[in-house]
Amino acid sequence: MKGTTKRIAICAPAAPLHRELADRVEALAKAEFPGLELRFHSQCFLEDGHFAGSDAVRLEALIDCANDPDADAVWFAKGGYGSNRIAGAALERMDAAAQKKSYLGYSDCGTLLGALYRAGIGKPVHAPMAIDIKRQDGTDAVRRSLAWLVGDRSGIEPSIEPNGTPVVAFNLMTLAMLVGTEFMPDLTGHVVMIEEVAEHLYAIDRLMFHVTQHCRTIAGIRLGAVTHVPENDRPFGADAQTIVRDWCGRAGIAYLGRAEIGHTSANRVVPFGVVEAVRPA
Repeated sequence: MKGTTKRIAICAPAAPLHRELADRVEALAKAEFPGLELRFHSQCFLEDGHFAGSDAVRLEALIDCANDPDADAVWFAKGGYGSNRIAGAALERMDAAAQKKSYLGYSDCGTLLGALYRAGIGKPVHAPMAIDIKRQDGTDAVRRSLAWLVGDRSGIEPSIEPNGTPVVAFNLMTLAMLVGTEFMPDLTGHVVMIEEVAEHLYAIDRLMFHVTQHCRTIAGIRLGAVTHVPENDRPFGADAQTIVRDWCGRAGIAYLGRAEIGHTSANRVVPFGVVEAVRPA
């Protein structure tokens, strides 16, 4: 019997996590969230080139976590790159236990969140990952996801209206790679929140051109943090918000302002779809 303890299965569908960071996350959970039991899959700490193990190893770990009847949620340890390489095979093998779980992560793992959302499997949630413990004020970010897992909705992105317009959140590069693929969900009528990290401004402009061509039926776009922008050999001439606003205008998509998401410790929680739970006052 699980009692009141919620068991959280943690895997790394893309890049590996250092054991020391996992230890810090576990210590935080034990100190502040006694109702949670974190289970880091051993795969999280493997290294195979860029990846946390081969495609086959990462796939098996994801399936172990998703199909575990004793786990209440799956939390992705880290992004990086690689979740797209196993997404299709993972969806084919997810069973009834996988249908009942929440799946938390962001960045490259947005590929899995989008694929799960399209397939109607579980509850995809854009949220901080274990890797965020290493950021300045990173405990605040990790604490936000742990709190969400025990039912505290105070970490939800402030613009989200309970029982309102459905929402999703993606890294812009990840969303651009999703559109036109078998994993892209129908986002008609959704508010789409986007963020980016470590991309030149001209690349953000190019990505917005591509995304807006495929997302004309959405309810609007909110822009999160755009961080660690590399310096180009010449100024682009527009900042990220100006770029996003411009491409929204060209495509007839409403630009709705900013969102508190991104590769920062301020990254907020965005459950995909209509958010039914009312946040505490």
